[in-house]
Amino acid sequence: MARESHARPASPVDDDPTLSALSREERRIHAEVSRRHFLGATAAGTLAALAGSEPRLRAAAPAPKATADAVIVLWMAGGMAQTETFDPKRYTPFAPGVPISDVLSTFPTIDTAVDHIKFTQGLERVGSVMDRGTVIRTFQAADLGFILHSRHQFHWHTGYVPPQPMAMPHIGSIISRTLGPREPDMPAFIAVGQTVEGAGEIGTLKAFHTAGFLGTEHGPFLIVDPQDAASAVRPPKELGGTRFQSRRQLFEQLLAQEPVGRYGSDFQRESLVRALDGADRLLRSSSAKAFDLALEPKASYDAYDTGRFGQGCLLARRLVEAGARYVEVTSEYIPFLNWDSHEHGHERAAAMKKLIDAPIAQLIRDLEARGLLDRTLVVLASEFGRDAVTEGKVGNEVKDQAINIPNVMSDIRHYGMHRHFTAAGSILMFGGGIKKGFVYGRTADERPCTTLEHPVPIEHLHATIFHALGIAPDTAYTVEKRPVYITRDGLGKPITDLFG
Repeated sequence: MARESHARPASPVDDDPTLSALSREERRIHAEVSRRHFLGATAAGTLAALAGSEPRLRAAAPAPKATADAVIVLWMAGGMAQTETFDPKRYTPFAPGVPISDVLSTFPTIDTAVDHIKFTQGLERVGSVMDRGTVIRTFQAADLGFILHSRHQFHWHTGYVPPQPMAMPHIGSIISRTLGPREPDMPAFIAVGQTVEGAGEIGTLKAFHTAGFLGTEHGPFLIVDPQDAASAVRPPKELGGTRFQSRRQLFEQLLAQEPVGRYGSDFQRESLVRALDGADRLLRSSSAKAFDLALEPKASYDAYDTGRFGQGCLLARRLVEAGARYVEVTSEYIPFLNWDSHEHGHERAAAMKKLIDAPIAQLIRDLEARGLLDRTLVVLASEFGRDAVTEGKVGNEVKDQAINIPNVMSDIRHYGMHRHFTAAGSILMFGGGIKKGFVYGRTADERPCTTLEHPVPIEHLHATIFHALGIAPDTAYTVEKRPVYITRDGLGKPITDLFG
């Protein structure tokens, strides 16, 4: 069977959309760092901006009035099938002999808390809180040619198509740099659940898990497993205060010999030191308790505990309570697992619903009960949707990367959404001034289930998030004597119809 190509190219530099634009000297420096594995996930973003001076915030249009001061992104990594989740279509039960083109939804439609909003079976708990939020059904992923998940995820998280001539910052880093921390001891940007070490498309995933030209201090505080979060903010007991401080001093000496210390601008070096200072403060701060899930009452912990994603939702709630500005929790992108369903699509979607349904609903209810939902924007999103027939979108199809699917179902593994579909996808939004019980956009009832009304490209989605936070979408930073806008070329337009 033919499968989507997730294999990493031979050159780690060519595989990384940030590093591909480096000069020969910068490539040599990167190779040195790669051999030593010294700066880990921050190396790509730091090296691509090694010689850069401090980016300067440019004047923009008048800032809108903020309706939120924190964001939680629930990232459905791998391409969530929209007609199997939040945009239900005609249901077809599995039966041998049914044409694949006849299958739109493999789950029956269910009611939600709002009469005119329907979901698919398995999302009953999320449906029960839709009187607090909005469903967008017409997110349109960009046409990037040959579809790779990591490229679309890079585009979603930065607003720019890879490769770029400089290290582009993650949306969480933009929010961190533009607004600053809500609490001085709490990292402004925390990412939960994604491994950025390994094979496959990790190089590109690592490339957008960075603050890029904005400086190390605004990069993500990475937590792979929520159960290990407490240990990430606690000095090893065996070290003691004196030894821990001496190791910090030794670390700074080692940094001085590394590429950032030897070749970086004053801004890059100072930003790295500020990142270290921030980590030190967190280790000594009461804010560190927010990372410790063991402190959560058992009944509350159990309500979220569907696995790592559910625990991540609980951690996100605790972090926002403690003053985090932007928290992203991912179901994790692993090729051919989780939402990346190229076969056994129905079974895979059913399993993912069990993972996300209870903790997402609990997160919304808990934020509301604590008086935080009105000021916290919660966004559930994925890089694109899925369809059993079309790869890309009708009129702009791309090379098929899915398994060889027969025209007629003969096996359960062919039952469900298999191919990557960029013409429509679903997003949920809660809190932060967003309308309650609202549907935005409309898709066709029959294949191709394409966008019919109110398309939402990434620049408008980002502009909407920034609008909620009181940031104008044409905000830009001057980098290397030119403006870099926080939405593509400053053209993002907030969807004001989403705000109530």
